[in-house]
Amino acid sequence: MCFDLDSLPPVPRIAGAAVSHNDIELEAADGNRFAAFEATPEEPNGIGIVILPDVRGLYRFYEELALRFAERGFDAVAIDYFGRTAGAAKRGDDFEYAPHVAQTTREGIQADVRAAVERLRPGTRAIFTVGFCFGGRNSWLAAASGHGLAGAVGFYGNPGERDGAPGPTQRAAELEAPILALQAGADQNITAEMNEAFERALTDAGVEHELVTYEGAPHSFFDRRYEEFAEASEDAWRRVLEFLETNSA
Repeated sequence: MCFDLDSLPPVPRIAGAAVSHNDIELEAADGNRFAAFEATPEEPNGIGIVILPDVRGLYRFYEELALRFAERGFDAVAIDYFGRTAGAAKRGDDFEYAPHVAQTTREGIQADVRAAVERLRPGTRAIFTVGFCFGGRNSWLAAASGHGLAGAVGFYGNPGERDGAPGPTQRAAELEAPILALQAGADQNITAEMNEAFERALTDAGVEHELVTYEGAPHSFFDRRYEEFAEASEDAWRRVLEFLETNSA
């Protein structure tokens, strides 16, 4: 689990920004229909963002993050992971996500990412993935999935093997887009050694990348409630925006 259900992104709203938003359903190439949240700016900058949530799937934090992106001119779509097992309807706060996470597959998630990418493709010149925790890992893996991404951003994602499946570290040579990794120094599940191995693999594979570790910050530090990590959150958000701008030119 990453954020609590009442968590919010530590990103200021832009008052007066004209943004429309909708709950939508998308369909993957395998016929899976899944929930998504779309935020569209009145004055788009030509950059699209696919937001990959943590293990809970789509909930308020990611809808709010999509709105914050749209206020800054980005077209954003936040996706859910559980259309194949839980359907595409809105879920309550008591949703038991763990059994559904266990049934996800890399192929299924990337098929859903592709559907979101295709939703954003018209009218955009560059598309990125931005993910958190489970979504951070899958954001980086999206760069190895033939989506034509301009870059992939991950917050406190696990870059190593998981349940015997190769992760971004093992698949570094397949990554086809620049990588931004924003890791938590006090993360109890993702060690400094794992981050170092990821960075070595990216360097050896010639993948353009930046890996930043926020010392003392816990997993899921990017949360408005964590005032003690506000500086880390501000720096991470600044790096995200710079990464998007630099790699969309």
